[in-house]
Amino acid sequence: MAMQRRISIVGGGPAGSAAAIAAALRGADARLHEQSAFPRHKVCGEFLSAEIEPALDRLGIRAGFLDHAPARVRTLRLYFGKTRKSAPLPEAGHGLSRYLLDDLLRRRALDLGVSWTRERAAQPTGAAVIASGRAAPAAPGDRLFGFKAHFTGPPDDAVELFFFPGGYVGINCVEQGRTNVCGLARESALRRFAFQYDELLNATAAIRERLAPLRREMDWLSTGPLVFGNRFGSPAPPETFLAGDALSFVDPFTGSGLLVAIRTGELAGASAAEDRPVAGYMAAAAGIIGRPFRFSSLLRDAVRWGELLVPWIPSSLLYRITRPRAG
Repeated sequence: MAMQRRISIVGGGPAGSAAAIAAALRGADARLHEQSAFPRHKVCGEFLSAEIEPALDRLGIRAGFLDHAPARVRTLRLYFGKTRKSAPLPEAGHGLSRYLLDDLLRRRALDLGVSWTRERAAQPTGAAVIASGRAAPAAPGDRLFGFKAHFTGPPDDAVELFFFPGGYVGINCVEQGRTNVCGLARESALRRFAFQYDELLNATAAIRERLAPLRREMDWLSTGPLVFGNRFGSPAPPETFLAGDALSFVDPFTGSGLLVAIRTGELAGASAAEDRPVAGYMAAAAGIIGRPFRFSSLLRDAVRWGELLVPWIPSSLLYRITRPRAG
C-alpha cells in the first residue's frame, strides 16, 4: 500500500488553509503550522467577488459560507475628490469578515484530518506550501501602511473606494449589519494626523459623509510597511510551492486579494499532493494572478493623476480588468 504523501504548510490564512484542504482532499497527510491564534480579526478588505463561489464549492465550504449570511455586494462606487463613479457589478459579490472566513476554512481543514499546530515551522523538508504572508522588506522612505476597523450602522450593498492624497479607503458591509472600513496610506499622510485614523478619514469630505451614520465598534488594527511585488522571477526550492501573499501581493484596491489567496492556495495544495512540478504550478499561478497584478500597477500610477485619468475609465472596466483569470 502506497504511503500518504506528506505536505507541510506554513501559514493558516486563506491561502494556507485552502492548500491544506486541497491536499487533504487528494489523500495527502497535510500538516499546517501557524503561530497566531485563530480565528482573529485582521487588516483585510473582506470583499469576495462572485468568482469565489466555485472555489468554495471545490473546497467543500460553500454551504457553510452562505450559512454565515455574508452581505450581498451589488454595486461598485469610486470617489476621486468631487468626482464620483458608480456601476453595477457583473455579478453580486459578498462581504464576510476575515474572522469568520478564517474560522470556516480552519474548521474544514480539521474535519478533513489536517494536523494544525500553533508553532513556528522548522525548515520544511519534502513537499511544502509556503503561505506565510508578505516577506519583502520596505525600503526607507514614504512607506505604506494598512488599517482597518468594523463599524455598525445602516447597511449598504456597495463596495466603495475613496481616494485621497496619499492613500485610499475601501468600505463594504459584511455579516450581521457590520461595515468594514479598510484603508492604505503613505507614511507622510499618516504623520500629518499623528497616525490617528479617525482624523485622517474625517479630513476627506466624502468619507466623512459616508461614515457619519456609522459608529466604530472596535479599535483600529494596522499593518505594514507594505510592499507590492511577486516572486515569479525568483527560483523556488524543489517541491516548494508559494501561495497567497507569499507569492504575490496585489494592491488591495483591486478587491481580488482573498480570491487570489484562495485560488493559489488551492492550486498549490493540489500540486504538492499530486507531485506536480513547481515550474508548472508557477506558470498556472502566473496565469491566475498576472492580469490583476499588471493592471493594479498601471492603475496605481493612474490614481496618482487622480481626477485627470481614472474618472474617464468606466467603473465596470476597472472591475473586469482586475479579476483573476477564470478556470
